[in-house]
Amino acid sequence: MRYFLLLCLALCLCNCKESQPEKLKKGMWRATLETQDNEMLPFNFEVINDTVLTIFNAEEHINVDEITYTKDSITIKPPVFEGYIKAKRMDANTIQGEFIIEGLDRTMFFKAEYGHANRFETSQDAVVNAEGVWETVFSPDSPEDMYLGKGIFKQEGNKVTGTFRTTTGDYRFLEGAIEGKTMKLSAFDGAHAFLFTAEVGDSIMTGTFYSGNHYKEPFTAKRNAEFELADADSLTFLKPGYDALAFSFPDHTGKMVSLSDEQFKDKVVVVQLMGSWCPNCLDESKYFVEYLKTHTSQDIAFVGLAFEYAKTEAKAFQNIERLKTRLGIPYPVLLAQYGSTDKAAAQEKLPMLNHVLSYPTAIYVDKNGKVRKIHTGFNGPATGDLYEDYKAEFESFISKLLNE
Repeated sequence: MRYFLLLCLALCLCNCKESQPEKLKKGMWRATLETQDNEMLPFNFEVINDTVLTIFNAEEHINVDEITYTKDSITIKPPVFEGYIKAKRMDANTIQGEFIIEGLDRTMFFKAEYGHANRFETSQDAVVNAEGVWETVFSPDSPEDMYLGKGIFKQEGNKVTGTFRTTTGDYRFLEGAIEGKTMKLSAFDGAHAFLFTAEVGDSIMTGTFYSGNHYKEPFTAKRNAEFELADADSLTFLKPGYDALAFSFPDHTGKMVSLSDEQFKDKVVVVQLMGSWCPNCLDESKYFVEYLKTHTSQDIAFVGLAFEYAKTEAKAFQNIERLKTRLGIPYPVLLAQYGSTDKAAAQEKLPMLNHVLSYPTAIYVDKNGKVRKIHTGFNGPATGDLYEDYKAEFESFISKLLNE
């Protein structure tokens, strides 16, 4: 009987061992997402241990600490944003599945292979140099959709890094390569998946911008070292007949919060129009948190107004609280809208504004409740010196308001 029990125990232990899901191999992986036109959007990640990996986009390193395993699948959830990767192991070096954003009903084919450090595969040297500043027109043949951008790139051999700035923000840390005259750049952060393809000449480039597998648009660009976008402080303003900002939206407890509340009285207030799904808003929020850690004045307050695509109020607040927890945001973030991030609908919530052009938008209110400046969009760390200039200007302007 004793030997029979020992045999049963041994069999149970063997079965338990066999049922343990195989973990991702440590080291570098190359992932691809399928966009439109059968174009593949690559990015790299490094598995540090069973539950931690790092996603790379040029200088941006995104630490992911939510990796879960079941018997036949792996789930990878980047921080802050709703999107996640659900994949199955095809063999020891390959996983395959989907990148999913449930709130938008979007999925993209995903595949990753172990042991590949290159982002884009190249078989020939670059015969052009894209380094420099490019005056860019997106959707040039569509008057309704056309908008300007500023491409800023660095190149070493085949490798290209940089970004496109627009009046509403930047297109993240782009990384890619030039093969012959063909340039491809990509970025993936768990919310957005961007791919730019272009044919580059000495002074002109033409290409296509892909966002996920749901959107694409053409663009053209020309070299112009002197080009600059419109002043971000001039794009959004109070309409005639309005002299102040007013709102009342709920916090996560259901309490209605207004700018006229006691907590904002006699204070400089920065009102942040944002969304938990928005990478540029993430960059701005990180900076505001950083600022508040080193500036402890009792005469300043921040408040976020979130415009969420989540289909329910509960899910919207869940996404907001995830963002607040991850970043350590100490100020209230109110739910201004859910079920849509439509900017026309957002403007109806704040009818004193001429429009809501961008998430994020920062509205600066002085101690007397007067709107002193509205900054549209955000130039984040991907824009280099421009980001440093923004921080210096922000601190100078806030200091001026505090000293009044």
